[in-house]
Amino acid sequence: MRPFEQPPARTVFGHPAHFLAFGFGSGLSPVAPGTAGTLVAIPLYLLLEQLPLVGYIAVTLFAMVAGFWICGRSSALLGVHDHRGIVWDEIVGYFITMAAAPRGWAWVLAGFVLFRIFDVLKPWPANWADRQLHGGVGIVMDDVFAGIYALIVMQVAAHSGWF
Repeated sequence: MRPFEQPPARTVFGHPAHFLAFGFGSGLSPVAPGTAGTLVAIPLYLLLEQLPLVGYIAVTLFAMVAGFWICGRSSALLGVHDHRGIVWDEIVGYFITMAAAPRGWAWVLAGFVLFRIFDVLKPWPANWADRQLHGGVGIVMDDVFAGIYALIVMQVAAHSGWF
């Protein structure tokens, strides 16, 4: 399979690793699957934001570590490293972005935009992780770094009164 070739929906919905890696099907979007995957992260975040911060961080860390296997397995089954439809990493990156974010739709939207910007631009070390790390760890870690950058901007904005 080629990186831009979409697997059949029955493949994605027929295997648990693909189903999760493809963001419950959002990665099948023919346009901007990473953005579609990040959009799927929003309602999940809204459920998780009810948790105490320690619980939120625990779930996020679990999603990250599980993502190493989920994304790696899906990638191996497809025969393509970091297929563009694999968006579990975007979900994890958005969760990181939104850690300790103030509540409200302005923050949800700001986190979405900031994460997508950093995910696309891939400043160091995200670009290094994208090129040098392999398997599921490589797929997830560039988005972890993008999420950390977006988290920093969100926290600076929250504590400086920008919103």
